[in-house]
Amino acid sequence: QVQLVESGGGLVQAGGSLRLSCAASGRTFSSYAMGWFRQAPGKERELVAGISWSGGSTYYIDSVKGRFTISRDNAKNTVYLQMNSLKPEDTAVYYCAASLSSWYRGDYWGQGTQVTVSS
Repeated sequence: QVQLVESGGGLVQAGGSLRLSCAASGRTFSSYAMGWFRQAPGKERELVAGISWSGGSTYYIDSVKGRFTISRDNAKNTVYLQMNSLKPEDTAVYYCAASLSSWYRGDYWGQGTQVTVSS
């Protein structure tokens, strides 16, 4: 089992940047594929970015390609989401999730961190 804690959310103006972090407990973090999801009010939760256990493979939803970067540091049990050129439509609660099978799955979830982008 793994426990996840997100941090780094906040209020930023359009065009600004934020870096989200997700710290994981447990000694098997490097076994998990990780995903960053988001859920805006009135919308379904969506996968924003995913990264394989080694960091060698990544995935991005089309709307964030070229603006967001997912990375991980297995020595620090942490996964990051660097978000640049933020837009108001990026406003949502962002969650990190871990899975032994795929970044599309969320077997374990963090509590979420709010990202608000003002226009």
